[in-house]
Amino acid sequence: MFEGLQRTLGEAIKKLRGRGKLTEDNIRDGLQEVRKALLEADVNFNVVESFIARVTEKAVGQATLRAIDPSEQIIKIVYDELVALMGPVDTRIRFAKDRPTVLMLCGLQGQGKTTTCGKLALNLKEQGRKCLLVAADLQRPAAIDQLETLGAQIGVAVFAQRGGNPVEVCRSAVAFAQKNLLDTVILDTAGRLHVAEMPMEELKQIDRQARPDEIYLVCDAMTGQDAVNSAKVFNEALELNGVILTKMDGDARGGAALSIREVTKVPIKFVGMGEKLDRLEEFRPEGMASRIIGQGDLMDLITKVQRAQAALSQEELAAQQAKMQEGSFTLEDFRKQFEQIKRMGPMKDLLGTLPGMSEMIPEGEDPETAFTRIRAMIDSMTKQERRNPDIIDLNRRRRIASGSGTQPHEIKQFLGHFEQVRTLMKQMAKMSIWERIKMVTGLGQMGAFQPGANMLKQKGHTGHRKSPKERAKERKNKKKKR
Repeated sequence: MFEGLQRTLGEAIKKLRGRGKLTEDNIRDGLQEVRKALLEADVNFNVVESFIARVTEKAVGQATLRAIDPSEQIIKIVYDELVALMGPVDTRIRFAKDRPTVLMLCGLQGQGKTTTCGKLALNLKEQGRKCLLVAADLQRPAAIDQLETLGAQIGVAVFAQRGGNPVEVCRSAVAFAQKNLLDTVILDTAGRLHVAEMPMEELKQIDRQARPDEIYLVCDAMTGQDAVNSAKVFNEALELNGVILTKMDGDARGGAALSIREVTKVPIKFVGMGEKLDRLEEFRPEGMASRIIGQGDLMDLITKVQRAQAALSQEELAAQQAKMQEGSFTLEDFRKQFEQIKRMGPMKDLLGTLPGMSEMIPEGEDPETAFTRIRAMIDSMTKQERRNPDIIDLNRRRRIASGSGTQPHEIKQFLGHFEQVRTLMKQMAKMSIWERIKMVTGLGQMGAFQPGANMLKQKGHTGHRKSPKERAKERKNKKKKR
């Protein structure tokens, strides 16, 4: 998701590069495309207008007018405002000490509510909680069967009373949990196809009788403004503690993620990033904003790697982390890590986590196909070549291409991308989020794999755009040396 926003924001930043100062006129020109992209992403109109107004106001401030490179200032302002727009978020669940903690999930039909109950139960079970899933959706056919199937898959008990009253089911489930020393109760309540048909009175009764500690609304991120409107209605009826956005790994335009907090004042707590039951993640505005501006989400990538490497020893994990920070990891490490991550879900999920990774994938090519081709390239190399790709000359490229069913120029392009990934990750592992943003915007493009962006360390590129006076002075010094 957010591909359109990333592309448009990158174009807007390019328009601002090379200007000595930011004025209200050229800021308006640069942000007009951003405004258009936000609206196309189905972000609430009022949210877009207030967002652009805040960015413009800050960008024309006195401190920004003195900046050498206005594009660096603009990207920081946009990033800060995106984080403020979606946050702050406290993803902690406040558990009761002397009784079972009750979590109530509500929402329309087809939003992924029952599956999210299973994901949340698995998430809490991994934290050491003893959970009970409660089948309180007695309206949808097979809802109880679905919840029981999910409970069996993750090893969590399910409380169900077919043909009963939802309110009584929830109340009995809480008593059952207390009697059986279960500390967390998750209520899967009934939904409807439309907000107007929702059994709000039933939900209010469950709220009064079961007394949930937290109430979460489950929304499909792909519904955009409909998700925002649903959040408003449910919040008025139940006073929501948070929203869980599902299907964030799909082709959602992002409008719900950027609008819900501003419109409803209800924070996004968790996001569903895939169909598997372990694909529920805490929502981090910083990571989401970083993805939107094309910076990727290294924190999310590190989390994925850590999950995939759960079976490794602490010594192995420490060694791999050291390689990443030193920039010394090899093509063997590269292949191994992506094989580990691939087991956790579709490769398209990875593209949003690592800055510039999408540049490895030709436009229109399926990510799975592209990484299969890359794996074939690496497998066609000798052990020495994988450990030291600098030795790969034209003759070696021809041999590798023949073995992998590719062309020599594709091998050369991939090796260039790999070197840029290694250099970029080494630098970014030691930087703050703003330092990372500043470095990438100093490359002249939002992505890391554009012309002129490679070999940062070797060329001594700091991300600082030199002024005309500095460039003239350099030319003068070069003439003197001659």
